[in-house]
Amino acid sequence: MTMNDEAICRRRGAIGHILLNRPQALNALTLNMVRAISAALDEWEGDTAIKAIVVEGAGERAFCAGGDIRLLWEQGTAGDHKSQLDFWREEYVLNVRIKRYPKPYVAVIDGIVMGGGVGVSVHGSHRIAGDGFAFAMPEVGIGFFPDVGATWFLPRLAGKTGTYLGLTGARAKAGDAVALGLAEAHVSRASIPDFVAALEAGEDVEAAVARFQSDAAPGPIVQNRAVIDAAFSAGSLSEIFARLAADGSDFAQEAAKAMNQKAPLSLGVALRQMQVGAGLSFEEAMRTEFRIVSRICRGTNFYEGVRATIIDKDQKPAWKPARIEDVTSADVDAIFAPLGAEELDLAGVAEAVS
Repeated sequence: MTMNDEAICRRRGAIGHILLNRPQALNALTLNMVRAISAALDEWEGDTAIKAIVVEGAGERAFCAGGDIRLLWEQGTAGDHKSQLDFWREEYVLNVRIKRYPKPYVAVIDGIVMGGGVGVSVHGSHRIAGDGFAFAMPEVGIGFFPDVGATWFLPRLAGKTGTYLGLTGARAKAGDAVALGLAEAHVSRASIPDFVAALEAGEDVEAAVARFQSDAAPGPIVQNRAVIDAAFSAGSLSEIFARLAADGSDFAQEAAKAMNQKAPLSLGVALRQMQVGAGLSFEEAMRTEFRIVSRICRGTNFYEGVRATIIDKDQKPAWKPARIEDVTSADVDAIFAPLGAEELDLAGVAEAVS
């Protein structure tokens, strides 16, 4: 049993159960939580009595609303990039560990799931959306970028919906999540305890999912797939805006409005991620993201975005560059450039899952 106040990892019957336990902070992920989960997965991998891993969030509001952004902001503004990168390095290694885990990894997501919460759920073998499921990758709104494997999974969603989600920060609820491939199935909130109990009793994961799943109505993303695919298949930000303007629907106008509120450089980075991600392995995608975060944390936009939205809350970030048309290919190229000796090392993960 691996326990701390923030992540409680313990054996329950036939499952290894992980509870993200910071409900007052919407279960925001910390380095202690990353390490507790990693240690538990290591311990449970060789335990033949444990048939599956189940991860849930404490409270009813959130599964996990992301990483501890305020702490990362404080570290960065103090110039402590090492502590920042220690968190991201270990978090990204954990994402790969989950993706390659040899046992069923069942994320029961009933609440908000963003950023780091996506990283400890969407890469599992089974993603279960509860009634409160609310997915978003809103990072471009704080001068950051869609990370924790978004470079890999967003381009693999239906049509161009991943590009739409990454550039607008829009939310997807349970019905859209199942239809797009973000979640495998919907299980009602009332049925979740019985579903987990069935796994605890040793029921096969696939059989339990089939027994407890129920339909969830598609939402606005599925209903507007034609608009999304037409606009977000464009090769540049300017062309995406032009297509949204030409469409003229309320949905298209809202998408353009949302993008206009984001950091221009982050939009350029996110679009490049979507363009290259479909051709990368998962490990290559995670190395790419570590390159990006290593540059982002030494820039200015992330700190300005967090200041404007979380610290001062004036909602008036001063982005650099300030305009989308001023973002150049060279700006984006520099953020994606290799790190040499500082590349993300995944050798240990590969050995663990070989």
